[in-house]
Amino acid sequence: MEQLAGIKALFIAGFGPIVRDATASRKLYNQLLGIDFKEETGGYLHTEGLNGANSFALWPLSQAAQSCFEKDAWPDEIPLPQAWLEFDVESVERATAELESRGYRMLVKNRKEPWGQTVSRFLSPEGLLVGITFTPLMREQE
Repeated sequence: MEQLAGIKALFIAGFGPIVRDATASRKLYNQLLGIDFKEETGGYLHTEGLNGANSFALWPLSQAAQSCFEKDAWPDEIPLPQAWLEFDVESVERATAELESRGYRMLVKNRKEPWGQTVSRFLSPEGLLVGITFTPLMREQE
């Protein structure tokens, strides 16, 4: 693939959902996932205190569907995700139970992947496919 002269992505400088329901989004990311934000005027929340992405990938929808439903097609009754985002947590099982108790529907629940990652997945209020993970390979890099 041809690269444009002088342009090369070096790292992910930022990522975040476009928020439609500020209350639901704040509840998920701040209260449940424990991410501390600074608040600017207009409700813009941000943090520079969360370590960056260890992986950036263009994940085909058919593979996301396979991961969540073991089918190549995303179910019509579930909104299509707009992006994916994964948070490594101390305990996937505890985080999954807490999210479920707060009404989040898990699409994948505490599954151990062949590469050693444990994952639960759900859709965020913004339509992101959010993974709550324990990824041993990424923890060995710490």
